[in-house]
Amino acid sequence: MLRVLAVDDEEPALGELLYLLRADPRIRSAEGATDATEALRRIGRALEAGPDGDEAIDVVFLDIHMAGLTGLDLARLLAGFARPPLIVFVTAHEGFAVQAFDLKAVDYVLKPVRRERLAEAVRRVRELVHAAAAPAAPPAVAPAVAAPEQIPVELGGVTRFVAVDDIAYVEAQGDYARLHTDGGSHLVRVPLSTLEERWAARGFVRIHRSHLVALARIDELRLDGGATSVRLGSTELAVSRRHARQLRDLLMRRAGG
Repeated sequence: MLRVLAVDDEEPALGELLYLLRADPRIRSAEGATDATEALRRIGRALEAGPDGDEAIDVVFLDIHMAGLTGLDLARLLAGFARPPLIVFVTAHEGFAVQAFDLKAVDYVLKPVRRERLAEAVRRVRELVHAAAAPAAPPAVAPAVAAPEQIPVELGGVTRFVAVDDIAYVEAQGDYARLHTDGGSHLVRVPLSTLEERWAARGFVRIHRSHLVALARIDELRLDGGATSVRLGSTELAVSRRHARQLRDLLMRRAGG
């Protein structure tokens, strides 16, 4: 069962969140803090006591907009600890999902908080806590594969997480980017240049000012006169002259290695 700290500087919102959390049978205890400074002191005591101590905290349900230190500030501070609690952001603002993603939040729940949406966040936290507490595998067993990197997307007021490995290509749309997967597409408020830098190590490469593609998803490289294009399944994308040579070199190295 989970030990929870909820942080919100609006007492009615904090009271409602605590009520919903305490009604969940997977929650052992749920305490509240009305600002990030109070929360930081409480978390500090929990970390000093250790994971088996009476004041231990498994997860912090954290508002973003608060007086003084914001929820994002608190999450950045916690990232510096050796074994910080997990973070779930609970906010009325959609625009901070990317920062939450960068801070490795487990979930991003929008206000007003719905019982079933909060239950899904608790489920995700519980799975991670149980996985961390599971006994180590015997030496002869191969180590577990790390969970895939994910990016949060908003769908009708619900935040879902799309695995980066499921993305075939990304299309620039102004200050936004559209992620194309086998199951559809998702618009996120992140510039294409940011994703290009962040996902270079995951095999994504710029082929045009408007497109970033996963090298592993390229089925064909086509040369037609002076034009270059790639095929990813049924989708064909143009490759700009600026990026054509680099793309050919990368594909040749990949095929040879």
